[in-house]
Amino acid sequence: MSQIRRLLPSLNTLVAFESAVRCGTFAKAARELGVTSPAVSRTIGRLEGHLRTPLFHRTPTGVVLTKDGSDLFAGVSRSFSEIERTVAELVDRRRSRQRPIVLSVSAAFATHWFMPRLSRFQARFPGQEIEFQLINGPLEGPLDGVDIAMRFNGGGDTETIVHPLMQEILLPVCAERYNGARSKADALLPAAARMISLSGSQFQWADLFAASKHGEPANEILLTDYSLVVQASLMGQGMAVGWFNVISSLLATGALVPAQSTVIATGRRCDLVMPRRAPSNVLPAVCEWMSAEYRDDLAAIRYRHPTLASEIGALAGWSTPM
Repeated sequence: MSQIRRLLPSLNTLVAFESAVRCGTFAKAARELGVTSPAVSRTIGRLEGHLRTPLFHRTPTGVVLTKDGSDLFAGVSRSFSEIERTVAELVDRRRSRQRPIVLSVSAAFATHWFMPRLSRFQARFPGQEIEFQLINGPLEGPLDGVDIAMRFNGGGDTETIVHPLMQEILLPVCAERYNGARSKADALLPAAARMISLSGSQFQWADLFAASKHGEPANEILLTDYSLVVQASLMGQGMAVGWFNVISSLLATGALVPAQSTVIATGRRCDLVMPRRAPSNVLPAVCEWMSAEYRDDLAAIRYRHPTLASEIGALAGWSTPM
């Protein structure tokens, strides 16, 4: 590269030469380059004069590459293809940094899991913006316009890439200040028990956990949005069914505590799903970051509730020590 300015009259002569050969005629090359045919001819003539060798045989019917011309075109074509590939990668990289990543997740996940660690995300992915496609009902639906979607059992599709996150895990939780939620025997106290449930969910208190030690009916509050269920529990209004993929950080910080030692794996798997056509190279790194954050949460839970953390780790499918 240090000698190329001496070896060539200008890099533009190579551009004109490559275009003329690839397009087949000087006229087509001129249209591609936005100049006139005589201008292309003069530019290539300058190149030939500088190299002191003809690159084309001029004939009444057109021009044909000489042997030297063929050799030069082979080298220029390879070099231009490599430059084009590298520049395209740089452009894609810049676009991926500037374009927001669209996450399709529940409103509860965005509120109670992602937002508290937004600063950590920004530190890990500087300048990367996030947009949320919020789902208030079941985690399902197409991935139209979505980069990463949290879905249960999201595999089985040739159009998607699945990053398995964990098994779906449920446990009863409440605020530490919710007095009387537990007895010394770790059983729910019927007089104090107030259950906060998600209306319409297939997972309800009656099916998952004993309402009380003696079977008395529980005082139940039904809410239509899981963000509200978690918030009501945080405010000390009662005990809620906790989805670990939403409340892991709240357990890690002690904002919520287990109301019973019961932990249930539903048999479904919580996945992060990406469309195969997703252009950004950062998406797999974001999925790995989310997995690592869950493991960090479990490590913090282990400090507060070692037995619970061990059970959650085993049920989640995380076989490595935390």
